[in-house]
Amino acid sequence: MSECILSARGLSKTYRQRSGRFGFGANVIKALDNVSIDLKQGATLGIVGESGSGKSTLARCLLQLLPLDAGEVQFEGRNLALLSGAQLRIARRHLQMVFQDPFASLNPRMKVAEIVGEGLVIHGLGDADERREKIKRMLQRVGLSVEDMDKFPHQFSGGQRQRIGIARALVLEPKVVVCDEPVSALDVSIQAQILLLLKELQQEMGLSYLFISHDLRVVRHIADEVAVMHCGRVVEQGTVEAIYAHPHVEYTQNLLNAIPGRHRLAGATV
Repeated sequence: MSECILSARGLSKTYRQRSGRFGFGANVIKALDNVSIDLKQGATLGIVGESGSGKSTLARCLLQLLPLDAGEVQFEGRNLALLSGAQLRIARRHLQMVFQDPFASLNPRMKVAEIVGEGLVIHGLGDADERREKIKRMLQRVGLSVEDMDKFPHQFSGGQRQRIGIARALVLEPKVVVCDEPVSALDVSIQAQILLLLKELQQEMGLSYLFISHDLRVVRHIADEVAVMHCGRVVEQGTVEAIYAHPHVEYTQNLLNAIPGRHRLAGATV
């Protein structure tokens, strides 16, 4: 059995939303309510649920981008909240993220080489020549060309921009990649290409993915295990085969029933 590389125990996160005529009241929104998950080394854990279920909040809390109200996150057996600044910096190099919107997540004023290499500069990895060589190799690995290094994001299609985003995350050679709705803004044909690329890169680099999506059809093709979120809680989790064949809770059943052509999933390919 593969060992767990990233785990969360009892994660809770609340937001206070002002209410009332003059904004003096406050509604407490539970974005995460006692959430626990395990991501195994080299595997993909799909996090599924409708908009507002807490998926993206979970991603940001796992990466320490948002403070938790309660609970702990462990990466390679170490509690991230207890790491020193220098230790956390090293850990964050190995915890990277691919964002949902390839149009909004790339700085339009930066060339591709600058975007992909920014993390290398921040972490002080290599000199200028070494970084440029690493950027070249990574761009070619995601299906782009060396000539693309000196172009700007607006010169690329949506699928190509997402490849740039993937290159930016993977150039640091991370161990865990959080994919937050990485194909939801793309056409279906392009989605299939990006999913195939992610699977190939996972095998080549030994990556572990936390794959967040509202689309169970997409998750079916990339995940090994699935955790279903609803109103900030994990209501069901298990292997892909178990969840899709025998969902135990009504919420999961409703999500599955909403998939067009669900009866063809078992034999489908991406």
